[in-house]
Amino acid sequence: MTEKRPRVGVTRRLPARVEAALAERFDVVLPDTQRALDANELLALMHDCDALLPTVTDRIDAALIGAAGARCKLLANFGVGVNHIDLDAATRAGIAVTNTPDVLTDDTADLTMALMLAVMRRTGEGERAVRAGAWEGWHPTQFLGRRLSGKTLGIVGLGRIGRAVAHRAEHGFGMKVLAWSRSRRRGSEAGTRIERVSRLEQLLEASDVVSVHCPLVPTTRHLIGAAQFRQMKRDAVLINTSRGPVVDEAALVEALETEMIAGAGLDVYEQEPRVHPGLPGRDDVVLLPHLGSATVETREAMGFKALDNLVAHFTGRELPDRVN
Repeated sequence: MTEKRPRVGVTRRLPARVEAALAERFDVVLPDTQRALDANELLALMHDCDALLPTVTDRIDAALIGAAGARCKLLANFGVGVNHIDLDAATRAGIAVTNTPDVLTDDTADLTMALMLAVMRRTGEGERAVRAGAWEGWHPTQFLGRRLSGKTLGIVGLGRIGRAVAHRAEHGFGMKVLAWSRSRRRGSEAGTRIERVSRLEQLLEASDVVSVHCPLVPTTRHLIGAAQFRQMKRDAVLINTSRGPVVDEAALVEALETEMIAGAGLDVYEQEPRVHPGLPGRDDVVLLPHLGSATVETREAMGFKALDNLVAHFTGRELPDRVN
């Protein structure tokens, strides 16, 4: 008689190699859609499965966890951030939560630098002009941007990604790097000369580019809002590749409209996939569809990290990436 395999529910389609590896070990339930599942669909999966492999688009709150019953005992999250999961409720229910750290740092840092360049050098405007047939040829004052090299970068949140961005900024572009963080737990900066500041306003007042890299927790929601934009230079730009709600989008729109700051580059939004209506029509912003970890290499690595946690759970070993 064939031994019954653990049943694992997957909320979004994953890279083919990851799905194949999951299917070798588990009875896998895959969705027939690429949209985010609603609460009822998530509840049905948790009722039907021994573990769930969710993503950042799945809101797993206390009500859902309370209604799910006792079968599902692991949420093997596909991603680092777990602000979409009520960790306290999961812990009370005896559900372990894991994430996928250490595999998306470089790609997110690369994309952060791409956003800085795109905003400073107005590449989005130029690309749209060429596609629209509106480019009439080179002339000396066309799409004048500002150089990134040698500017001052302020990093808000000095975790793995913040440090990786600092390294690229200093060694690749000769930038001076300032950093502010809620915590000083982190270790060395891997050879990067970072000047830590004790107050966020110090960083905002001195930086040409402000790049946000902190997690979304209650104390960082709208960490960058109207008061912070008033402290920034009028020719400064804001970059956010962390979590959308860290930045108050309405305050950002007002800051751009009143020329309080010069521009912004966003990969994340407060209410994804909805974007504040004051942003898409502006030429001084670059808007990307949450591409921070969107490379084949990283998305596969994230999937295999989640698989490692699933295997550990069902073989009784310590979970390598438990967060609760």
